[in-house]
Amino acid sequence: MGGKHKNGVRILLMGDQDVGKTSLILSLVSEEFPEQVPPRAEEITIPPDVTPEKVPTHIVDFSERQQSVEQLRMEINRADVICVVYSVEDEDTLDRVTGHWLPLIRSTLGQQNSTPVILVGNKVDLVDYSTMEIVLQTMMEYPEIETCVECSAKTLKNISEMFYYAQKAVLHPTAPLYILEERDLTEKCKKALVRIFKICDLDNDGLLNDQELNTFQRRCFNAPLNPQALEELKTVVQRNVSDGIHSDSLTLRGFLFLHRLFIQRGRHETTWTVLRKFGYDNNLQLSKEYLNPPLRVPQGSSTELNHAGYGFLQSLFEKYDADDDGALSPQELVDMFSTCPVMPWGSDVPNAVQTNAQGYITYQGYLNYWTLWALLEVKKTMEYFAYLGFCGTGDESQASAITVTREKKIDIQKKQTMRNVYQCHVIGPRGAGKTTFCQGLLGRSFDEVAMIPEETLSRHTISTLQVYGQEKYLVLQDIDVHNVNAALMPSEVACDIACLVYDVNNPKSFEYVARIYLKYFSESNTPVVLVANKSDLCIVNQDYIYQPTAFCAQHKLPAPQHFSSSPRPRWDIYTKLATMAAYPHLKPHSVVYMDDTTAWLKVGLMVASIAAFAFLITKLWRHTER
Repeated sequence: MGGKHKNGVRILLMGDQDVGKTSLILSLVSEEFPEQVPPRAEEITIPPDVTPEKVPTHIVDFSERQQSVEQLRMEINRADVICVVYSVEDEDTLDRVTGHWLPLIRSTLGQQNSTPVILVGNKVDLVDYSTMEIVLQTMMEYPEIETCVECSAKTLKNISEMFYYAQKAVLHPTAPLYILEERDLTEKCKKALVRIFKICDLDNDGLLNDQELNTFQRRCFNAPLNPQALEELKTVVQRNVSDGIHSDSLTLRGFLFLHRLFIQRGRHETTWTVLRKFGYDNNLQLSKEYLNPPLRVPQGSSTELNHAGYGFLQSLFEKYDADDDGALSPQELVDMFSTCPVMPWGSDVPNAVQTNAQGYITYQGYLNYWTLWALLEVKKTMEYFAYLGFCGTGDESQASAITVTREKKIDIQKKQTMRNVYQCHVIGPRGAGKTTFCQGLLGRSFDEVAMIPEETLSRHTISTLQVYGQEKYLVLQDIDVHNVNAALMPSEVACDIACLVYDVNNPKSFEYVARIYLKYFSESNTPVVLVANKSDLCIVNQDYIYQPTAFCAQHKLPAPQHFSSSPRPRWDIYTKLATMAAYPHLKPHSVVYMDDTTAWLKVGLMVASIAAFAFLITKLWRHTER
């Protein structure tokens, strides 16, 4: 059901005097023709459990005798649907529909109004002819007219149907879907259905096979089609559209034909059910509620993809990796995002993740970039999951694909973290080699980085690493500050681990990172590692009160980690960063120096020993209690 109608449908009846507006309302409510009819019926609310669409319905009567034109205009503006009533036995009342009432509605709501109108011919019990032929001509002239119905308040003929059509005109309007004069779907409707077809085409072959049709049917209507109904559906399509069926599967043209047929047969609700299941509102726009479901992220918490999110991404990759080479080419990426309003990934993405020899994003690089998005742009991640057709268990939103981690201060208190994605800010003066260090996470050498155009470089790089046998994600963010006195923003300081990079060949370089440490990190709980970059070059004395090693000893930091991306970057430094981020409660000064693998192995053994000791104490305590 559409957004603004969740609280009910408001139906206004208007028309000339004595056409039977009030009688229609009273006959509906009492199920018998009233002998005494008041000048105007009071507003009536019909509870949802007795209406076909299960929504509360408010019925409003208008009387020219008792109400002014200003009051009528107010009611027109409040109405969700307007029933213009005329008497089939009085030609003048029918002429007044086009001569007065419809122009009045247009002048009140404007030419582009979206409030549907139902034409109601009352008193058919008094005549033996129909006015439908005349009314159909009027419908062609006034697109806002949803349908027309002839009825009798006296014999109750089509009374309940009339109010059902009014409800239906609001909840399942024709105008957004169908152009009566052209007998075809609107362009917006076609565009929405094309997106839905692409999402449901799970193997991306341009067809909906029986399995895909049943998956679609279960998603929209909570039940599969039985084999006989499925064959009958395909027979109808094949009979009417020459290329509607191919290889015993439904083509896009066949899919669009079926929806056109539903509408032509008055089954708008079928198409609307499909559209709403895939997030569309009454204007055939993806609703804000669908694109941006609520997700609370407390300060100090982060957002990560969970099993449901990665499962969806895996199926999406397999669908669009057309050549099955384990990577997405630029064209395959365009195909994947074809259900989205714009292509969201730019030329910097291949420089943020792993690529193959051709520069195409690999499967792991693809997962990594979505992981980065979930961390930095969780709202945009959920929005694009919606565009791409994410469907959780039941009616769960894209928020079910996201895990919100607990606050970092709680991790530090409990001396453990359940996070899988760690953010490392790489800070240092210009020329210190931060870019090559960040690209080194992707295994790229100095020469390879030098070939990347500066405008396509990404501020972030991400890759997976093993931290004591568990796969974790490390995100490096290049924090570029122009001079030593420039202040860092709070967002540039907040991270899981800080990596301060200086150039061993530049005597002015270390002073910058030393001041950054003293100003922003010396009193914080954030682990810090100093990286002595370009260590393949000549190491010179730094123009600072302390040399780097002495400074680290003075502040109980790990000794500077020597790094060079020539000829190839060393991988162990990134594992060290991820490990320190994973165990922030182990203060760096408790380890003192971590220059080699043996030292890091000792850290791992110490963590394991602490856990084992805690388990033994707990067991002994329980035994004593007994």
